[in-house]
Amino acid sequence: MKSIKKILVAVKDPSAKNSPAIAKAAQIAKGLNARLTLFHDIATPLYAEGIYASHMDFKSIQSTTQAKRCEQLEKIAQRVRLHGIDVDVAAEWDFPIFEAVIRMARRSAADLVITENHAGGAHRARWLLTYTDWELLRHCPVPTLLVKSKTLYHRPRILASVDPMHAYAKPANLDRRILETSQQIVDALRGELHVLHAFMPPLPIIPSFAAGPMIDMSTERDETEKTARIKVARAAKLADVSAKRLHVIEGRPFEVIPTVAKSTKSAIVAMGAISRSGFKRFFIGNTAEGVIDALTCDILVVKPQHFESHVPRSVRGVQILSTPMLPG
Repeated sequence: MKSIKKILVAVKDPSAKNSPAIAKAAQIAKGLNARLTLFHDIATPLYAEGIYASHMDFKSIQSTTQAKRCEQLEKIAQRVRLHGIDVDVAAEWDFPIFEAVIRMARRSAADLVITENHAGGAHRARWLLTYTDWELLRHCPVPTLLVKSKTLYHRPRILASVDPMHAYAKPANLDRRILETSQQIVDALRGELHVLHAFMPPLPIIPSFAAGPMIDMSTERDETEKTARIKVARAAKLADVSAKRLHVIEGRPFEVIPTVAKSTKSAIVAMGAISRSGFKRFFIGNTAEGVIDALTCDILVVKPQHFESHVPRSVRGVQILSTPMLPG
């Protein structure tokens, strides 16, 4: 896997005083000597009736808004450049947001996309993912870091969830990509990499008739765990992870991963995403999708090497809507 040299930051609000996504992107870029692109998508639709009523030229509205967003981004970029980081800015009319980010990632040849969780406010579950977050994780071909926590990195732990047993026919090279991407970020932040595999033991065989004996599967369970530990250790060698930082735990992944992330105080959980043809959904490694919403730390999602995004390449431009006519 190539080195991370270009990072695209999807800026939700260029006027915000603080942006955890930008701050954390700057930390990573500084450690990797990578270039940042601060990108804001102008996805707000314009209403045809409003444009006509204001007697304003459509192109003027478009260019004025775009220039204002770029000016806001440039103010942020100037502060980031004080830390010796190369930064450029871009704002564009496009929709929906997740498609716009993916299109910009392609054009800028980004090696990593960093985005802030679009959920916000003071509600109890402010870390829950929105439609935009989910669609970006589903379709972005570039490793994507979703920032949920506002706390800046300080020698962070990254917990890489791998599946050397290849459940759900997961590509064999995906674990390698997860570990390589995680290791680059760990090195940049002078952190610590942990590797996790949650395995499910074989189920006991229930007899076909009531009086029959239930077959004990404890021996096979021990063999399953032994095999898993050997394969996890072999995979972890790629990132030079010591044995004390390997976690092979029995249980369902969507329960184990959040628990281990919390116990290890991990700042980032790295996971693999697999596309399934014929389904309008994806699987994060061998886990249920609920694990992502269960995590309150940042999440790094990595795709297989030949993952293809079906997001159209052409920019959609401004979304123009017509005000619906109300009865009466």
